[in-house]
Amino acid sequence: MHRVVVIAYPGVLLFDLAVPIEVFGRVELPDGRLGYEVEVCGTAGGIPAAGAELSTRRGLEALASADTVIVPGADDPEASVPDEVLVALQASAEHGARIASICVGAFTLAAAGLLEGRRATTHWRAADLFRRRHPEIDLDPTVLFVDTGQILTSAGATAGIDLCLHMVGSDYGAAVAAEAARSAVVALHRDGGQKQFIRAHPIPGSSAPLSELIGWLEENAHRDLTLDQIAGHASMSIRTVNRRFHAHLGTTPLRWLTDLRVRRAQGMLETTAHSIELVARHSGFSSTAYFRIQFKRATGVTPQQYRGRFRTAPATAS
Repeated sequence: MHRVVVIAYPGVLLFDLAVPIEVFGRVELPDGRLGYEVEVCGTAGGIPAAGAELSTRRGLEALASADTVIVPGADDPEASVPDEVLVALQASAEHGARIASICVGAFTLAAAGLLEGRRATTHWRAADLFRRRHPEIDLDPTVLFVDTGQILTSAGATAGIDLCLHMVGSDYGAAVAAEAARSAVVALHRDGGQKQFIRAHPIPGSSAPLSELIGWLEENAHRDLTLDQIAGHASMSIRTVNRRFHAHLGTTPLRWLTDLRVRRAQGMLETTAHSIELVARHSGFSSTAYFRIQFKRATGVTPQQYRGRFRTAPATAS
């Protein structure tokens, strides 16, 4: 089983610490097995955190057998991180573990030398400080998370949820990630980061008109919809519907609709043996060629490559 180890160290932000425990701990595979074994390890003795004191069953030696290591942020990103944490992270990287930071946990990865020459992100409020301290790192504070392969970083605390779901999808496919998100009752897609394995659903708390419109789009994604038709159904001007989508979903209606169709195609590629042409048509694309272009744009792989990686069960071809 894939082992996820979360590090607790002095000043750790409790929300950051809880996010990977919640997300990875809820992952269930199609056959009922748990997807991950999640463990929290920490530095020796009591660990001060937000007015509390934490203790862990295991020390940093737990990282030696981790497949994925999660580094939460700390309340003071300028504070020195214990050398034992940095050494343990360096050893984990050398052993090939996947290492990810949440929020200002990127400062810890940088201090361990794991971000040199890489693209990374962190909380936007800490971006200027990060650039001053680590000018050698290509910081992009405009995205939700950055995946460079072995090393991953996320922006503000809730972006850690996006990152964890992305990793679940990388490991087990979009359908498993979708179920993990539903179980945790979180929105599954927010524009602004890599979206290969994440499906779109209405954002909780969005305005009633937008929620209704999203539901209508989901029901009518198979149609060749225009922006005029979308705005007309919502009884809004094109300018207003564009503005509301940007405010609530960070994207345009047509881009959201295209991404929805891609994610529907992901589900069909994972669970059926339908031809690529049939998948394209059933997911709402006007042509197979356009489908291939948009699928590659959204996921970074072709439909055939995606199916080869994430097909969950044999099915009868159609």
